[in-house]
Amino acid sequence: MKLEILPVPGIGDVTEGDDLAALIATAAPWLRDGDVLVVTSKIVSKAEGRLVDVPADGPERLAARDEVLEAETARVVASRGATRIVQTHHGFVMASAGIDASNVDKTRLVLLPEDPDASARTLRAALRDRYDLDVAVIISDTMGRPWRNGLTDVALGVAGMPAIRDHRGEIDPYGNELQLTEIAVVDELAGAGELIKGKCDQVPVAVVRGYPGVARADDGDGARALVRDAELDLFSLGTAEATAAGLRAAATLADGPGSAPADPAAVDRAVAAVADVVAPGTVFTHVTNAEVRAGLVATVPGWPAQASGLVLGAPPTPVDQPDLVRFGADLQRLRTALAAEGIPSALLPPPDGSTAGGALAL
Repeated sequence: MKLEILPVPGIGDVTEGDDLAALIATAAPWLRDGDVLVVTSKIVSKAEGRLVDVPADGPERLAARDEVLEAETARVVASRGATRIVQTHHGFVMASAGIDASNVDKTRLVLLPEDPDASARTLRAALRDRYDLDVAVIISDTMGRPWRNGLTDVALGVAGMPAIRDHRGEIDPYGNELQLTEIAVVDELAGAGELIKGKCDQVPVAVVRGYPGVARADDGDGARALVRDAELDLFSLGTAEATAAGLRAAATLADGPGSAPADPAAVDRAVAAVADVVAPGTVFTHVTNAEVRAGLVATVPGWPAQASGLVLGAPPTPVDQPDLVRFGADLQRLRTALAAEGIPSALLPPPDGSTAGGALAL
């Protein structure tokens, strides 16, 4: 495969209502079938009127921007100071919902296209119907990536080619069947186009020539194929947000034992999590139902043995009031650690006058 990446200069400033197909065809009369147009989302947004008016500066501008960001946000993924990573209503996860203040008047903000796939289809259809050009169209924008510094362009919308090249089921040169490999080719082409478009060169369109399999009758499934399903997203929240969500979930766990036996491995993890912070002499032990019944009969008569599993604690001896306070705190620490594992629990009340230990019903 041999690829060429060609700039399309001379498009000029785009305003609401402009005909992008005419602007591109006029600036690039050399376009031919099979080319891939990589179009910066900003000129699509401008042509579609996706702009909002805001004050030029001061706290009023910040307040207006926050209001716009809230409207464009489906959910907050992570927030650090003034930086907010959010999921847009399209499903994209990006800083500030893709709202942009560059290459636009200071009193305006540019929003993402309302439906980038539809924008790509519309532009492709106009080039086909009016200029007899069979090309693919990628609507691109800049994003950051988790775990990596720097930005790169990715595809927000696409028409005329698949968003993903699926290699699953193919056999590599060593005879291995590929099981997981799916390449986001439109993201790679968007990044390639950005190499010659730049940020300050006023070249909002690039052409990638030579990529196979572009000419096709249908528009394809669009860039929505790139949005990972929520149930498969292992990193749907930032670190602090995930911790806060876990604490909120723990606070709403039922104050009582679970309906099914607790996973012993999860209980062991919870015990290990608090092992270094409990008072000296406090011991937590995960036991089976049979051991619970025998232990309760032998050491603390009167405690119910109705739980599916128990963690027994023994306070330091001899027992005095400060020891009991510390022991009670240790039990609550353990309850928090259990809750973090998704295990509801309840303190079992001791019989009157007993200070022999404490127990959690799981």
